[in-house]
Amino acid sequence: MKNYKIASLKKLQDEGKNIHRLPFSIRILLENVLRNHDGFAITDEHIDTLVNWQPQPTDKDIPFKPARVLMQDFTGVPGVVDLASLRAEYVRQGKNGEKITPAIPVDLVIDHSVQVDYFGTDYAYKENVTKEYERNAERYELLKWAQQELKGFTVVPPGMGICHQVNLEYLAKGVINRDGWLFPDTLVGTDSHTPMVNGIGVIAWGVGGIEAEAAMLGQPIYFTCPEVVGLKLTGKIPEGATATDMVLSITKILRKQGVVGKFVEVFGDGLDHLSVTDRATISNMSPEFGCTVTYFPIDNQTLHYMRQTNREEDHVQLVEEYCKENLLWRTGKEDITYSAVVELDLNTLEPTVSGPKRPQDKILVRELDQTFSTLLEEEYNRAYVSVKDRRESAWLSEGGSGTEFVYKQAEASTSEPTEVVKENMRAVRIKQKNKEYVLSDGSIVLAAITSCTNTSNPEVMIGAGLVARKAIQRGLRTKSWVKTSLAPGSKVVTHYLDRSGLSEDLEALRFHTVGYGCTSCIGNSGPLPAPIAEAVTQGDLVVASVLSGNRNFEARVHPQVKMNFLMSPMLVVAYALVGRVDINLLTDPLDYDPNGEPVYLKDIWPTHEEIRAVINDSLKREDFKEVYDQIFEGEENWKNLHAPKGASFEWNPASTYIRHAPFFENLPKEPKPLTDIAGARVLLYLGDSVTTDHISPAGSFNEESAAGKYLLSQGVKPEDFNSYGSRRGNHEVMMRGTFANVRIKNKVAQREGGYSTYLPTNESLTVYDTAMKYKETETPLIVLAGKEYGSGSSRDWAAKGAYLLGIKAVIAESFERIHRSNLIGMGIAPLQFLPNQSAESLGLTGKETYTITGLAENLTPHKIVEVTAVNEANQTIKFQALARFDSLIEIEYYKNDGILQYVLRDFLKH
Repeated sequence: MKNYKIASLKKLQDEGKNIHRLPFSIRILLENVLRNHDGFAITDEHIDTLVNWQPQPTDKDIPFKPARVLMQDFTGVPGVVDLASLRAEYVRQGKNGEKITPAIPVDLVIDHSVQVDYFGTDYAYKENVTKEYERNAERYELLKWAQQELKGFTVVPPGMGICHQVNLEYLAKGVINRDGWLFPDTLVGTDSHTPMVNGIGVIAWGVGGIEAEAAMLGQPIYFTCPEVVGLKLTGKIPEGATATDMVLSITKILRKQGVVGKFVEVFGDGLDHLSVTDRATISNMSPEFGCTVTYFPIDNQTLHYMRQTNREEDHVQLVEEYCKENLLWRTGKEDITYSAVVELDLNTLEPTVSGPKRPQDKILVRELDQTFSTLLEEEYNRAYVSVKDRRESAWLSEGGSGTEFVYKQAEASTSEPTEVVKENMRAVRIKQKNKEYVLSDGSIVLAAITSCTNTSNPEVMIGAGLVARKAIQRGLRTKSWVKTSLAPGSKVVTHYLDRSGLSEDLEALRFHTVGYGCTSCIGNSGPLPAPIAEAVTQGDLVVASVLSGNRNFEARVHPQVKMNFLMSPMLVVAYALVGRVDINLLTDPLDYDPNGEPVYLKDIWPTHEEIRAVINDSLKREDFKEVYDQIFEGEENWKNLHAPKGASFEWNPASTYIRHAPFFENLPKEPKPLTDIAGARVLLYLGDSVTTDHISPAGSFNEESAAGKYLLSQGVKPEDFNSYGSRRGNHEVMMRGTFANVRIKNKVAQREGGYSTYLPTNESLTVYDTAMKYKETETPLIVLAGKEYGSGSSRDWAAKGAYLLGIKAVIAESFERIHRSNLIGMGIAPLQFLPNQSAESLGLTGKETYTITGLAENLTPHKIVEVTAVNEANQTIKFQALARFDSLIEIEYYKNDGILQYVLRDFLKH
């Protein structure tokens, strides 16, 4: 090895420190503070805290300076808008705008914008790409400007892959060689699934775009010293089960354990049988567990994957030597102390799905039919009708396409005369020019092989292709009403599917490649075919999607689809053959072949040996070289894209996509003194598990929405609305779409969806219009919420939109880590009910007037503040809340109205 400088953990071990007892993830944090120690932002106390880490760590802050930042375009566009706006304000105050530039490397991958408008044909990919550029040219011009004008800022153009898979296969280094130093590769990303790269031994997690921008500009990220939960894996995945079954099982286990805000580190002999891509499947779903990272230490499997993916041999050897020298190499014989240990015997795995609304709601495949029946009755008050009874039922009416047909009404119970009679499950007969079929509750309308969670893993992708091949050989086809799609996370997937001939088999079942991006996993499923959409709406059908993604929150995958089930790509193909979820896939026939013979799942399911044989023949190192040698070049559309030049971005006042951010305009050099919150009203009173999908604008929207009305006023036609995600660079759209989710349940609203009540007049309005009426009277607003407020994706607009609506505080039973941080990053106070208290237990209705004291004076981390609520009868309810400022630096951000305002003021001092 050449002579490099390192921050030596081995030296600390030699000095008598028990480094060998520390979890690997804590060792990496320790190396980070050792190397970045400056006596000011990073001090001796920070080093001591980590050297002396305990299973129940002290409540102290840890600074973290990542080596790089990863962005996707939905969060990246507003990030670049913020940087361009910071530059504009810096210039306005007489400074050189070029100084506002990333201090560490930033990679932005455009992966969130492709939508599945076309599917099931060989021209689907080309047409979807054309649509993508038509919709997003303005956004892409901004990103191309950033690539040209911001030093150290690279952009991976559209159509190249998903950021986390590109990170795993190419960007991640394991160990970084920079300025004569060797140190662990670390990063933060503006997407909650950034921990996927933990699978290759890289410490990384998702942060809000606001925090990421601060990190880009050289600010440490501060967080409370974490507990580390050990996940012990033993055994190996059995025949019939997949890595997806494993991760869905782990999701349930870790959610039950409670790992929110904690690190998870994996150990045990089960690791010896898990490839890096299997590990990455687990790490990818860290936000579904609730933890910050799910870390796999570097070992021989890591080196094998690096070589397989075309990392330079010299670099692979450097990774091995550095990790062994600096106590970061896993041998499997470690004696590490963890905060808690959770075990899973991989031998016990069996086919699994999760849903229909949360990824932690595990369902065994053999129980899905019964689970669906129960859900239909309990959540939709509809009595389940068996397939046999359906065939024997008489329709109540006849008609053409889109006409509703309802099964006979259930008989009233004789034993319980007061029992509410359930309506029977619904169905609609659809007649088209060339086909006729019945769509019912439980029908699958979307089947998507999507998401880097699974498309990064050749075993389940090859497995899906083999399921398709065997199904075709038995004469089976996917059902006509199922919208199918295949969206790989990198072009490497297409290379090995083509080489193995499995692309043809998947396409024979209409699983054509529709794009290289997130697609259905983030709600870019595109419209359902018109007859299907009409039937679902007119019949009010409870239809389903099956997808190989990581999220299935309400209205996320598609606004018309009420049940969404996560599963392996192999099961996605199988369920698409069946066309419905009310089936026991392990015992019932998938269908009957042309000769009337039943075909079962076991008949088309490949063995591990079959899958590995195809991988060995079709996955080549040169594929990674070919794809990633041209990763930044892009296709002709990108090359021909015009981008403005110059250090200051040229804002187009007519743009409905990109607008100057309003947060920094005419920023005073000193922040205003903190004040308490007086005379506040409740804009939203929400329940448990309200996600950023409920809060942040996402997916499509219509002309009746506040955002739609705004765009119409700007001359934009409804067919050109595009998605909320594509318009994240325009605060006017985004603030109107905040809390506009069609499934959100606001207890102070008079209807479901993005509505509230203007309490002084009891007027029912959209959340946006309600907030604007309160703004006219300078009334501050608050949100009441239950547990896990803000779980889900790391969407900074969930905080930015709340800020622009005039929300000053959120009082919740608990917060998800990233969103709590984002609220502070926008100057909103996250307040937590004390243990065993909630809005409900305190008798709050949301119609009170609130005063919050304790914020203006002597604000300290975890201070107890006083809340006084006066109801309509002039009665007073007093209670205390915990101010969830977890560090002194967070209080500084709050005092400055946000983290970027704090950074800008710091720049202005020099």
